[in-house]
Amino acid sequence: MKKLITAIALGTALGVAWAKLPPAPPKSDAEKAAEAEKAAATKAKEAADLAKAQDKAVANYKKNVASSERKK
Repeated sequence: MKKLITAIALGTALGVAWAKLPPAPPKSDAEKAAEAEKAAATKAKEAADLAKAQDKAVANYKKNVASSERKK
């Protein structure tokens, strides 16, 4: 029971300390531009990965399903 009370008290103390932290400073234009560039690069990589996966799925379909339909 003492451990539970200690954990609750510690959690409450940390919560109060967390709430009193000052807000983060505003981002500069350079930081915003860097984040936008990183996001664009990530989006482009994800699009390329998706296209690669789709091509692989189509090739697999053509190899397995389409060839089995011809045998019928």
